Amino acid sequence: MLKESSSGRIFKNPILEKLTRTHISAPLIVFGGISFYLLYAAIAVKGLSFIITVMLFVSGWLLYSLIEYMMHRYLFHMEESTPVRKRLVYTFHGVHHQHPRDKDRLAMPIPVSLALSAILFFAFQFVIGDYVYAFLPGILIGYASYLWVHYMVHTFQPPKKGIFKIWWIHHGIHHYKQPERAFGVSSPLWDMIFRTMPDR
Repeated sequence: MLKESSSGRIFKNPILEKLTRTHISAPLIVFGGISFYLLYAAIAVKGLSFIITVMLFVSGWLLYSLIEYMMHRYLFHMEESTPVRKRLVYTFHGVHHQHPRDKDRLAMPIPVSLALSAILFFAFQFVIGDYVYAFLPGILIGYASYLWVHYMVHTFQPPKKGIFKIWWIHHGIHHYKQPERAFGVSSPLWDMIFRTMPDR
């Protein structure tokens, strides 16, 4: 049986394997900085009102939480019916389930997440114009909050009470008891809506 503190391997190539590892502070700093700049540009450069900026930011955060839930449920835990699917599931998420305390595999590599962020920026800019400057930070901070919560629940013992204890129990049930439930990490909102809250 694998030890929880052990580390899996995704690629045989040592360079590619190194690129799969990301210290948790890197994306938090990068996406925090990008979000701050975009929010500043939304108000100071693009002239969006404070209220509109807040509403767009919250909308982006909610959209991220839904994306997080859907990807975790339907992509990361899809049926491994073919060798390709099995490989994809292991690469995206299976290695994390086998080695849940590997601190360097709790975030996407920075180049990948930056590329996805750039694609999202231009896609949303095409659809909603300058509102993207307030909307995208909600998505990015949503991702950063997911990373923070995910890191905390996998690396720290929770206090006896409080929101962190709730997150810790919720995600622990997903890992160790009911992997077909509790797909929300940063929030149980969509588990409640789609009725995938764990049985306790």
